[in-house]
Amino acid sequence: MHANATAHAPDEAVAPASASTPGHELTSLVVPLLKGVLYRDDDATLWAALLALQARVRDYVAVLGLTLTLDEAEGYAYLRAVAQDDDAPAKLPRLIARRPLSFHVSLLLALLRKKLAEFDASGGDTRLILSRDAVVELVRVFLPGGSNESRLMDQMETHLNKIIELGFVRRLKPQTSSVGRVGQVPMYEVRRILKAFVDAQWLSDLDARLATYQAQLAKPEGGAPCEVSDD
Repeated sequence: MHANATAHAPDEAVAPASASTPGHELTSLVVPLLKGVLYRDDDATLWAALLALQARVRDYVAVLGLTLTLDEAEGYAYLRAVAQDDDAPAKLPRLIARRPLSFHVSLLLALLRKKLAEFDASGGDTRLILSRDAVVELVRVFLPGGSNESRLMDQMETHLNKIIELGFVRRLKPQTSSVGRVGQVPMYEVRRILKAFVDAQWLSDLDARLATYQAQLAKPEGGAPCEVSDD
């Protein structure tokens, strides 16, 4: 799995865009991409500018040792580091850093990716939205019996916050509980960019991986951490 880290470049170093896209310079495209994922749904105007200038963006970020990944159908774009030969005499410094993920965050990402595949296969809506309780149910089968419910909810909040930080999930407005206005149920949207970082080949081996996860979770320490990177 892969994720992008925040990086910064001086605005004055970026060339202006063509007159065919007034108000949008390369700066306004490259800087958001260096910060993270650019989504069509978040800014349709910026997305249209990226489509118009993507060749120039690719040329510019290539100088920085990066490449633009753009999925027009799914509506997202991000930068990733160009693969470098380990035998190269001089390797470029990394703008997009590797991020180590805890075992449980890695497990939750795998389960959300599987849920997204099932959701797509159903042919329904394009947005997968889950309540916190639904997310907990995905993980519960992999937890020891008798887990403390309050502690489990706190842990899910922590793991979900990390995944939100990475850009794979977006927090939505809470919804009223089905039993009345007793409380508000936290809701989350699984972003479709997760498909790019957990690919179909990885997903095809998921059942075997989840069996391994389940065995690891039975250990006192919950297994070793997993690493997510842009390579």
